[in-house]
Amino acid sequence: MANAPKFGDKAAWDPYIKTGMDAMVKVAMQGKPPMPPKGGAADASEDDIRAAVQYMVDAAK
Repeated sequence: MANAPKFGDKAAWDPYIKTGMDAMVKVAMQGKPPMPPKGGAADASEDDIRAAVQYMVDAAK
């Protein structure tokens, strides 16, 4: 995802993780410039986005 912290970088992900899963999913669903809503995957469900965010969070632990 555009402007997302580097995959697996605990220090970079920590501030985002502290906001909570719901907040991260909300941003991913709505988009945040330059990242489009749903990371550009218009057909992705909220469950798909939540799973993708969880995957990235797990890699940063």
